[in-house]
Amino acid sequence: MASTDARRPNVLVVLTDDQGPWAMGHRNPELVTPAIDGLVASGTELDRFFCASPVCSPARASLLTGRMPSAHGVHDWIRGEAYGVRDEDSYLAGLATTPEVLAAAGWECGHSGKWHLGTSREPAPGFEHWYAHRTGDGRYTGAPVWRDGRAAEEPRYLTEAITDEALDFLRGNAGSERPFYLQVNYTAPHSPWVGQHPARYTDVYDGCRFASCPREEPHPWFSWEPGPVSDAMEDPGPSLRGYFASLTAVDAGVRRLLDVLDGTGLRDSTCVVYTSDNGFSCGHHGIWGKGNATWPLNMWENSVRVPFVVSMPGRIPAGRVDAGLAGACDLHPTILDIAGVAAPEDPLAAGRSLLPRLRGDTACGDEAVVVFDEYGGTRMVRTQEWKYVVRHGDGPEELYHLVDDPDEREDRAGEPGRAAVRDELSGVLHDWFARHAAAARDAFARPVSGRGQMSPVWRGRPDAETYARAAGERRTVPGRSTGAPAPPGRSARPG
Repeated sequence: MASTDARRPNVLVVLTDDQGPWAMGHRNPELVTPAIDGLVASGTELDRFFCASPVCSPARASLLTGRMPSAHGVHDWIRGEAYGVRDEDSYLAGLATTPEVLAAAGWECGHSGKWHLGTSREPAPGFEHWYAHRTGDGRYTGAPVWRDGRAAEEPRYLTEAITDEALDFLRGNAGSERPFYLQVNYTAPHSPWVGQHPARYTDVYDGCRFASCPREEPHPWFSWEPGPVSDAMEDPGPSLRGYFASLTAVDAGVRRLLDVLDGTGLRDSTCVVYTSDNGFSCGHHGIWGKGNATWPLNMWENSVRVPFVVSMPGRIPAGRVDAGLAGACDLHPTILDIAGVAAPEDPLAAGRSLLPRLRGDTACGDEAVVVFDEYGGTRMVRTQEWKYVVRHGDGPEELYHLVDDPDEREDRAGEPGRAAVRDELSGVLHDWFARHAAAARDAFARPVSGRGQMSPVWRGRPDAETYARAAGERRTVPGRSTGAPAPPGRSARPG
């Protein structure tokens, strides 16, 4: 079954949806995830790993291509059929993805779960096995999926169905000597949270106080739009129970996947990656949500930082924590390097292989690495010491000294004594994006609002047909600032 040669390894990528860096069981004593905790102990954790954009679709596109959103053209979460968009395009058309490159080199590639990069009716290039969520968010029972190219409702609890289909891929690979690449893309812990998860997972949290999640006053930038996020801000207890329970369900799936690898003798020849598309706050910094939980869009640590663990016994040291900076664009070249497959030439590639760091070949904790992030007209550069955020037009700048202020409470952008730091980081940011953006796909000057993208930029349609209505168009209600109405029964900011 599959490859037993560690020099031509199998690759299993487990990707969650909206998992904050704090939401890991080895860091959070209230969260019950023994299998994921064991995975962390068996591998190397990159403690400061950052998404490319703090919202779903652009973050996922960067993981698969090694490009930033301003180079691949996915700038916001993709609205799709759930929001009235028909005849969806493939947003990654013409771009080399990890599964495409591996498939060309002989890997058998499978996908189970959330895609959210355009049409998912048929397998994306490179994939032979395909079980896909039709949209990007929604209920956990009766979820919309594609089955053999036909729209269907999934009768199983979605998290378990995604695991089941991934296990079918592994079993179907029996007898083959081809290495596999399998991505298991859970929708958890994405909303909705209340009334969605079986009692076998929610009962784990009977009596839990969820003291690990702060109850702060809402931040002035928080978007009070109708839906699960605003409900959670009003009454966090039920939503926290669902958020935590959904991760315990993911943990059960990880346990089943690892058990199959152990039982078939493939664990030592399989590289397992665990990460999330973007971060998330459950009350942290006075918000529920991620980059589009506020207006202006935010780049706070819990929005842009995500869990990242790589485990491969005998090749990746166990129990190591790397405190250096790394980002989502590094995953594509890292997986190809682990597989021993050359990455295609790409002048806009923004990542580099992390394999030397994962092996412990270099001391990276004090390395002067810089990471970048973007969401439309909001861009970030982060060093070990500083974070600088710039916004297109007259949006506010931010500057944080993360050594003294890790919670980003004191914005120093306006302090005269910090002008030199601000100017230096501004120059680094603008110079870097000039080298890693394509003019036709650049997001910085486009009206990306956090309300979704309706068409690929390569279609060349007007901005009004490409992006949903600008978040600046608000209506005011007593005591609250709210955005445009969401579609019936949905939050306007799923991502």
